[in-house]
Amino acid sequence: MTEALRFSVEVACPAEHAFAVWTSGIGAWWPADHTVTGAPDLRVILEPRVGGRIYERTAAGVEHDWGEVTVWLPSSRLEYLWFLRADRSDATDVAIRFVPVGDVATRVEIEHSGWQRLGSRSGAWRDRNQQGWSTLLPHYLAAVQPLRRSARGR
Repeated sequence: MTEALRFSVEVACPAEHAFAVWTSGIGAWWPADHTVTGAPDLRVILEPRVGGRIYERTAAGVEHDWGEVTVWLPSSRLEYLWFLRADRSDATDVAIRFVPVGDVATRVEIEHSGWQRLGSRSGAWRDRNQQGWSTLLPHYLAAVQPLRRSARGR
């Protein structure tokens, strides 16, 4: 079985803000090079509910689905099926927890799993996503002004 990817970062804001930046603010920080089209004028949308879509919409109105929300617990937990640039049947699982650290910080814990669904492709997809998370997370961190004392990926 291919091991889950796990990342943890601490950000200098309350959990409510960290969750809001990840969800309703996703279009402001998600980079175009992590999309289907790469178009600079696209919109990234995460619908705030279980069953909600995660997708991009180009200026021409073309939509590309990336995922589907499976758990929606504002300010504490978000989970979704993830299939950016893949068929929905090849979806992996992303779970994100927003854990308060005192009154002014939040630890954002990410676990990306479900690689076994990809069979022989699991290792390559996991490696690709590890690189993807490594280049994506700095964009999120810049949006929420993180505390740099804790950032790790395994």
